[in-house]
Amino acid sequence: LTGLGYFWSRLGMPLDRNSVTSLVLNVATPCLVLDSVSKLELPASEFYTVLVSALSLFLGAAIMAFIVLRAFRLPALSFLPSLTFGNAGNMGLPLCLFAFGNPGLGLAAGVLLVAVVLQFTLAPVLQDRRPALKALFTTPVIYGSAIGVFLLVTGYRLPLWLDTSVGLLADIAIPLALLTLGFSLAELKIARARIAIGLGAARLAIGFGVALVVAELFNLEGVARGVLIIQGGMPTALVCYLFSARYDRNPDDVAGIVLVSTLLGAAALPFLISFVLLTS
Repeated sequence: LTGLGYFWSRLGMPLDRNSVTSLVLNVATPCLVLDSVSKLELPASEFYTVLVSALSLFLGAAIMAFIVLRAFRLPALSFLPSLTFGNAGNMGLPLCLFAFGNPGLGLAAGVLLVAVVLQFTLAPVLQDRRPALKALFTTPVIYGSAIGVFLLVTGYRLPLWLDTSVGLLADIAIPLALLTLGFSLAELKIARARIAIGLGAARLAIGFGVALVVAELFNLEGVARGVLIIQGGMPTALVCYLFSARYDRNPDDVAGIVLVSTLLGAAALPFLISFVLLTS
């Protein structure tokens, strides 16, 4: 699907990326999170553990990223988000779904929730030095997650007509996200190859390494362990480029990091999934 989006762009075929992205972010993904979390057939305590583990994952990745950037004398304000946040949405959700089914999707949605909250708070604070509460509270994924967690804890269910509608909207999230990811990658360029390759590879190594450590510290097993490691090993999130472009923080270099890490990550995916399935 990502390849289809890429070649769709290269062939000059039209796609209103802004409209599709807005639909995915503001409607389909919140419905996906709500639907998958509310129907988790796992103890609620396991979902909470994944939330705490995800927070530890991103904080640990941020610390390691800061050390790497300082060692190479690169501006942390520009590159810290790119090395901290993997593509937990476009790539992480479908991979966890295909590896572990609906339980994997539900727990992966929890990791995505933590990532979204941190991205929409840390990026504006670090890169624009302004409060991010407005951006955070106008992000529909937050509300979809809150409703999903409420339904999970209480055991309530949405009315059938609404549950069916939410489910249908949830079903379009992953295909559209993958298509737009490929379409966007076709438009990204590598400005400085050394930075793109070095930091792109560093993103994958940091995320995977920290995820392994966090999984051991929290004694995660089974689906929860696999989901955290998959989400940790994802390439740089596309939203990092969008924030860097908005705040003029080395956007050309960040675009290269997204592109290189995604290509390297795609090559490594069979090994990552095999490792997770064998060890979880």
